[in-house]
Amino acid sequence: MDDDRRNRGFWRRLTATGVIAASLLALTPGVAHAEPTADEVREEIERLEQEFSELNEAYNKAKEEHEAAQQKLDEINDDLAETEDELGELQESIRILANTAYSGADYDSLVYLIGASDPDEMLAQSADLYYLSQSQQGKLDRYVEQKEKLEQLREEAEATEQEAQDKLDEAEAARQEGEDKIAEQQALLDELTADEQAEATAGINTVSSSSGGTATAGSATGKARIALEFALNQVGKPYIWGGTGPNGYDCSGLTQAAWAAAGVSLPRVSQDQFYAGQRVSWENIQAGDLLFFYDSTAPTHVGMATGDGRMVHASTSSKPISVVELTSYYRQNFVGAVRPA
Repeated sequence: MDDDRRNRGFWRRLTATGVIAASLLALTPGVAHAEPTADEVREEIERLEQEFSELNEAYNKAKEEHEAAQQKLDEINDDLAETEDELGELQESIRILANTAYSGADYDSLVYLIGASDPDEMLAQSADLYYLSQSQQGKLDRYVEQKEKLEQLREEAEATEQEAQDKLDEAEAARQEGEDKIAEQQALLDELTADEQAEATAGINTVSSSSGGTATAGSATGKARIALEFALNQVGKPYIWGGTGPNGYDCSGLTQAAWAAAGVSLPRVSQDQFYAGQRVSWENIQAGDLLFFYDSTAPTHVGMATGDGRMVHASTSSKPISVVELTSYYRQNFVGAVRPA
């Protein structure tokens, strides 16, 4: 009976937080509905965890695209500066040509050939004047060409600058939404006892979060051992949005840095790392392998296998880098493993 009263109190507190999905709380008039079950609470926690990973991936992709746009903008601005310099030089030549034309001078007139002492010299000088005329026309053509290029570059620079800002805004929006998901989780968990919290987060429960001492590179060899030792040495450091170290990491930032320590270059985001090595089945996972979760074509979370039924990963901003059991939750959400070396 006491357990029944305690459980009823637990669910009343949980409902009061307002973070369980509306479908779990809705009541139809005249029909009695049971309060959410422990499984439903756990599913809510796990749903928020997955949504966070998706938002983190969106953040990283937007940041990558922002950086690419910014680099492109820098290149355009360099081209702009060179074009403006050349136009400045051309404008002086064009000004001289314009003044000459205004004065009525005719560079093709025989007046300019009077100084020739013989027919051969006259022909040579005439050829020089023809070349000069062609050169002047070339300057005019180049001036017009560079003038048009300058306008195009200015328009492209403006569009690229806006693209860079849009991507930065997109990344920030994803980060903020991700933090809201964590706040929802925390509000829910704050209403529970320690035992209830452990039950609600059993699927994603952390084994060790203070140091890497409880997990070792074990059976890992070669580059995989170096990568895994690096990752384990980061345990306890904070999760940082877009983090690539050394003070903190996000999930793909950690795996990228770990394998970089072993001399292997990986792409920046999870969904690209998924295609950066030899594919491995769940049954054949070895220490150092990258484990991917949630989306079978574009995974949004990655961790590194420790070789003993666990993995080291940067989970969410509410937890430090840690080692976790590969529970049924991870098995159900597993979409593939990759061996980079």
